[in-house]
Amino acid sequence: MASLKDMRNQIGSVKATQKITKAMQMVAAAKLRRSQDAAQSARPYAARMAAVIANLARGVSGDGAPQLLVGTGSDRRHLVVVATADRGLSGGFNSGIVRFARDRIGGLLAEGKDVRIITVGKKARDQLRRLYGDRFVAHFDAGGSPSLEVAEAVATGIRARFEAGETDVVTLFFSHFKSVVTQTPTAQQLIPAVVGGDAPALDLKGAAYEYEPDEEGILAALLPRNITTQVFSAMLENQAGFFAAQMTAMDNATRNAGDMISALTLKYNRTRQAQITKELIEIISGAEAL
Repeated sequence: MASLKDMRNQIGSVKATQKITKAMQMVAAAKLRRSQDAAQSARPYAARMAAVIANLARGVSGDGAPQLLVGTGSDRRHLVVVATADRGLSGGFNSGIVRFARDRIGGLLAEGKDVRIITVGKKARDQLRRLYGDRFVAHFDAGGSPSLEVAEAVATGIRARFEAGETDVVTLFFSHFKSVVTQTPTAQQLIPAVVGGDAPALDLKGAAYEYEPDEEGILAALLPRNITTQVFSAMLENQAGFFAAQMTAMDNATRNAGDMISALTLKYNRTRQAQITKELIEIISGAEAL
C-alpha cells in the first residue's frame, strides 16, 4: 500500500498535469479562431477557381486538352499525398486522416495498383512509414502554421512526378474542418483535375465569351496553380481541425485530471483517517494495559 507521502506526491503530480492541460486548452482555443477564419477565407477562392476551371473545361476536348485535366488515360500508378499536423496531443485527429488514407492505399494495392506516398506533416510520416516505408517518395514538414512556400514545394513535387510519367492519378488526403466537434477525413483528386461536381456554375447572363489566349492556354496556367491552391487550402483546413481537436482533447484531459484528483484526495483522507484511528487505538490499548 502506498504511503501518505507517496499519495501526496501523486496528487501534486496530477495537479501539475492538470495545469498544463488547462493551459494547452486555452492556447488551442485562442489559435482556433484565427485558424478557422483563415480556413473559411480560403474556401471562396478555391471554389471560384474550381468554377472557372470547370467552365473552361467544357470547351476543351481532344488532343489539345492539358494532361493535368484529362490525365494519362491510365490509373495504374497512384500518388497519395497525406497531410496531417506535425504535433500530437489532439485526440484521434491525425490517426483519423492516416487511417482513412491507409484504407485507400490498402484497397489500391489489393487491386494491383502501384502506389507511391508523399506525406505533409510528421505524424503522417511516422504512422505510414511503419507499413509503407518502401513506397515513400517525399516528405514535407507542415510547420507551425500553413505556408504557401511549403504548399508550392509539395505541388511542384507532384507536377514533376506526373510530368516525368511516374504517376497517373494523384489524390490528396486531409481533414475538412466543419465545426469544433466535427473534422471529417477527406480525399480529393488533384490529377486528373475533377471538374464540375460541387463547383458553382458561372452565370454569364446570356453573354458569349471569347478567350484570349484560348481555353487550353488559360487552363495550362490555371491547373498548376490550382494544385498549389488545393494543397494550401488542405493545410489550412488541417490546422483549424488540429486546434479544435486539441482543444477538445485537452478539455477532456483537464476534466479527467480533476476526477482523478478527487478520487486520490478521498483515498488519501480515508487512509490518513485510518492511520489516526489505528494510532489512537494503540495509545488507548497501551494505557489500559498499564
